[in-house]
Amino acid sequence: MSTSVVGFAPNDLAKKMQQASLQASQLLKSLSHPDRLLLLCQLTQGEYCVSELEHLVGVGQPSLSQQLGILRKDELVSTRRDGKQIYYSIASDDALAVLQLLYQRFCNQTDA
Repeated sequence: MSTSVVGFAPNDLAKKMQQASLQASQLLKSLSHPDRLLLLCQLTQGEYCVSELEHLVGVGQPSLSQQLGILRKDELVSTRRDGKQIYYSIASDDALAVLQLLYQRFCNQTDA
């Protein structure tokens, strides 16, 4: 049986690559909605409750709650309850890494 450069048998490598591509595809799908991307970009700055996010990103509460629900389901954000408030923060290191790259490429423009 031959081995690949990274030490896996070709079939094992193909299975690992398939699994990785599914995970990457799901992450990119979660990031593909503009409101979800905007929310995650804001959450890179820290933890926020829904009313703070609504004010900061300019997305109405019904849509905001729907998008936060999707991000929770996809395990990209985590929640913390404090009294009646629910606070959101980024829970995915993979999402954070992609957001940092997107920020560098699209948001960190030096020319005005």
